[in-house]
Amino acid sequence: MLRPLRTSIWVAIALVACSRKPPPPPPPAPPGDAAPIVAKDAAGPSYADPKHVIDPVDATFVGSGKTFMVVSEHSLASLVGKEVLASGGNAVDAAIAVHFALAVVYPVAGNLGGGGFAVIHTAPGKSLALDFREVAPAAATETMFLDDKGNPTDASTVGHRASGVPGAVAGMWALHQKLGKKPWAELVKPAVALARDGFEVDSFLNGALGRSKKRLLLSPASAKQWYVNGEPVKAGTKVTQPELAATLERIAAKGPDGFYKGETAAAIVEEMKRGDGLITEKDLASYTPVWRDPLKLAYRGNAVTSMPPPSSGGVALAMTAGMLAEVELGKLPWHGKEHVHRLAEVWRRAFAARNELIGDPKFATKIPLAKLMSPAYHAELAKQITDKATPSKDVAPLREGTNTTNLCVVDGTGMAIVITTTLNMAFGSGVTVDKGGFLLNNEMDDFTAKPGTPNNFGLVQGVANKIEPGKRPLSSMAPTIVEDAKGNVVLLVGAAGGPRIITAVWQTLSNVIDFKQSVANAVANPRVHHQHLPDLLRLEAGSVERGVEQALIEAGHKTDWSFAKREFGAVNAIVKTQAGWDGAADPRGGGAAVGD
Repeated sequence: MLRPLRTSIWVAIALVACSRKPPPPPPPAPPGDAAPIVAKDAAGPSYADPKHVIDPVDATFVGSGKTFMVVSEHSLASLVGKEVLASGGNAVDAAIAVHFALAVVYPVAGNLGGGGFAVIHTAPGKSLALDFREVAPAAATETMFLDDKGNPTDASTVGHRASGVPGAVAGMWALHQKLGKKPWAELVKPAVALARDGFEVDSFLNGALGRSKKRLLLSPASAKQWYVNGEPVKAGTKVTQPELAATLERIAAKGPDGFYKGETAAAIVEEMKRGDGLITEKDLASYTPVWRDPLKLAYRGNAVTSMPPPSSGGVALAMTAGMLAEVELGKLPWHGKEHVHRLAEVWRRAFAARNELIGDPKFATKIPLAKLMSPAYHAELAKQITDKATPSKDVAPLREGTNTTNLCVVDGTGMAIVITTTLNMAFGSGVTVDKGGFLLNNEMDDFTAKPGTPNNFGLVQGVANKIEPGKRPLSSMAPTIVEDAKGNVVLLVGAAGGPRIITAVWQTLSNVIDFKQSVANAVANPRVHHQHLPDLLRLEAGSVERGVEQALIEAGHKTDWSFAKREFGAVNAIVKTQAGWDGAADPRGGGAAVGD
């Protein structure tokens, strides 16, 4: 039976459910911490333009704690995690509870109908990685998203066929069975209460519903839950989700059998039949998460642990770190020409390898992982970088035989976990399972529908990631933990944002390690992005000064200011301090950091 949450926490949750009040501001940054760095003479949209403002030290998104810290994309979910820790749970317990709470209050990406990855620090120098990525249904085919002329259709992003077999519930169960401390049902029950009793829609969710209206209105169950007369439920409206509450009750009582079998599984299969989808009862019953050996790399005397394939995040981070190993970034002007040029050239090469060579290791058996992780190979690539931009068409990989959410938790013992889960695009396929109350993913778009053709995120991928039954699609998710030389956690970081996950995680990590920024500034400061193809250097509002952009153009870069701030990803991070832990949720997203 669920232990009652302490009165103080219930009061806090009730207040946030009504108004989503920010947690208290953190103490002042210690002397020597880098001040927020923003371009005062930006070449793109003005940083002072209200449409582009990001306050680098907005107290809504930051918090401190002596003992533990929770950061997620919604303050209600973060408070649920705080209570689990305060009542004796460990970091994994809290992460599971936060995940299920996000499935209720953050339908943009929090989910039961998606999947993801987790990286866990269990003791100094010891870590684990769990893959609970979606898989292609048994009836999936390599050409299922091509029309009669061989061109990709939108069926990989919209509707029932866009969904892979969900892994989220099985992933949470696997984490609990191996590392959990509190009873399973106790961790699911807060989400049940939020779905049954309701919460108030905030402006962030209202805006996301507006942007995704066309896709969501195609699903009668989505339209009924989130729209009134064809318009998104207004901010301040209290919404309840009784069907989702019932689904969560079954999960609480029966574990994964409450989702992959019985009434919920039947609802998923019925929904598939209604929309000509492919997921069957057998697909659901046979889903299994996979424990993998995490990828480990060194950077500036620290040990960095991240996710291996089918995630590309760990490989891309390793290549980035390796190619920058001999560059003293901290001595360069932050976001000066040399700094941004180096980042673009390094990512150009890392993404070329990511897009062409990486896939599900069960199927893509010739991934040259050893070479991609090799410092010698990184040094070889670094030598190719000059003071001029290399056209992406001239950068070839080795040739050998949306929307997402992230959470970070560290407990009083030092156990730490970073989980990144996704539905792919915002609200996934747009399809809500009738009688189930949850959204399904559109992860099938992460496969290569047609080699050489960009997907929804503009990524041009290769045959290693082609569609095959039972295969896990390539991902950019990069849950990452950094340890010092003694094996103690110093940084947890993860992000949402498709391919921008990799570059957002790197920039946050580097802002802390190389530029000595506080976690609030490291997360909120403007970002840049390059992903090989399209051959564009994406610049967030306020990220570089006019003179820097001109120097980058003269060096051969093609700059692009068209991305909105939310398209540069949303980072959650926790950093070890002398006083304990500082956490920050990205103001681009709207989450919260809470500690104690």
